[in-house]
Amino acid sequence: MKTDVLVVGSGIAGCAAALTAAREGADVLVVTKASEPEDANTDWAQGGIAVTQSDPESFAADVRRASDDTADPDAVDVLVSEAADVVDDILVDTLEVDFDRAGTSSSEGDDFALAREAGHSERRILHVDASTGEHILRPFLAYLSDHEGVTIRDDTAALSLLTEEGVVRGAVTLRDGEVEPVFAGTTILATGGIGACYATSTNPPGATGDGIAMAALAGADVSDMQYVQFHPTAYDPRSDPNVADADADDAPEPFLVSEAVRGEGAVLRNGEGERFMPAVHEDAELAPRDVVARAVARERDATGRVVLDVSPLDFRDEFPDLAELCDDRGVDPDEGIPVAPSEHFLCGGVDVDDRGRTTLDRLFAVGECARTGVHGANRLASTSLLEGLVWGTRAGETAAEQGRNAAQEIEYVAPDDRDPALPKAFTEKKFDRLGETMDQYVGVERTPDGLRSARARIRRLKGEADAYARTRVSRSLFELRNACICSLLVARAAAESPSAGCHRLTQSEEAIHADD
Repeated sequence: MKTDVLVVGSGIAGCAAALTAAREGADVLVVTKASEPEDANTDWAQGGIAVTQSDPESFAADVRRASDDTADPDAVDVLVSEAADVVDDILVDTLEVDFDRAGTSSSEGDDFALAREAGHSERRILHVDASTGEHILRPFLAYLSDHEGVTIRDDTAALSLLTEEGVVRGAVTLRDGEVEPVFAGTTILATGGIGACYATSTNPPGATGDGIAMAALAGADVSDMQYVQFHPTAYDPRSDPNVADADADDAPEPFLVSEAVRGEGAVLRNGEGERFMPAVHEDAELAPRDVVARAVARERDATGRVVLDVSPLDFRDEFPDLAELCDDRGVDPDEGIPVAPSEHFLCGGVDVDDRGRTTLDRLFAVGECARTGVHGANRLASTSLLEGLVWGTRAGETAAEQGRNAAQEIEYVAPDDRDPALPKAFTEKKFDRLGETMDQYVGVERTPDGLRSARARIRRLKGEADAYARTRVSRSLFELRNACICSLLVARAAAESPSAGCHRLTQSEEAIHADD
């Protein structure tokens, strides 16, 4: 099969790239592992999308400050300068997303209700209750499905990139057990994050780092992998006294408690009922995510649990979606919501420029799998959807220019598939081992000894995945391989990099429990 532009992934970044490329007259094929919208990270996004208000420099300053002053200033300027136009064009005018508005009326012309989250110096976040992602992604996918220039193939995995002398010519795909090469003029990776590398994550299960692993195997530069952001307030059944056995198979599923809840006044309290964030940072609960996540982890270790006290606000009225999630799990918000840090977002990834171009010819990367430089060592809240929109549109435009009528078929060797399929439990157990290793040694705080142990364990897991994948074509095996590759990249980068932002390297286990 041939196409002008191949987009791998169907979150907001992939959709923005596909839409823009189609607008430029390219024939676009989107292949995605997702079979439902909720399989994509975008659908899980709660807080919203930050937009530039009357003071763009304030927005840029907040991004840089949250990054521990490591963000690329040129990339930040691109994000801030194009935010308003891309949000208006795609989300408001094209998709007509019904963002919450101030007051009780939702008639056209009313002002949008802007939220504030940690690290933001003012209210600038568009949202739809606490489930913004699904209100963006679902109409986006529906719009693309009706677009004459876009074809979407769901439940389709990309196994590897097709390359010829350093030029990417498309990808090998797997659908319904059938392997098929897709030859493309240009290829855009939009595969999301690496949440499946960790046992505890706010990502959907399919976030196995496929795009990063495929790009790395093809020879593309990958950077800043040590910067794995942990969200400080994910519901934690392990410290919920109403859950009899949080390790049991029927334990309640964790869920993200949006940062917007703290933006409206909720506070964190330890197991002794004490509010602790004012003593940690001048912005208290609205400090950057890395600061809050480390503080929550330490207070949980010291006092047994941390809860989010939502009594300062009308929680059920202001956050009905989150209140429903609490009710589904038997959590009484009036008693405080038990929370713990959980893997949330990868700030690094495939190295790209301001148009999403990687170091390999005709290969682009956008969204969470890309390292644009915007986030540096730590992402500012509610900038991931915006980054996906901005770089998705930029990459889509450039990819269309290069990809129109440029697809070339090349010789390729189909993957070997001669041995019997492995039982499903095989990869499930390997993922469990990988997640336990990453949670234990490559979490909120890391040590040199722990990172050495992690690398040794992950190498063994990767060796097993590679050995079985040599003679079997299995989506789960390739996902396991990809997750192991990404985990190794994270552990290696963490061992070689000084502390900054969400990467904190200490010298010993004891030091983890010392004050910052």
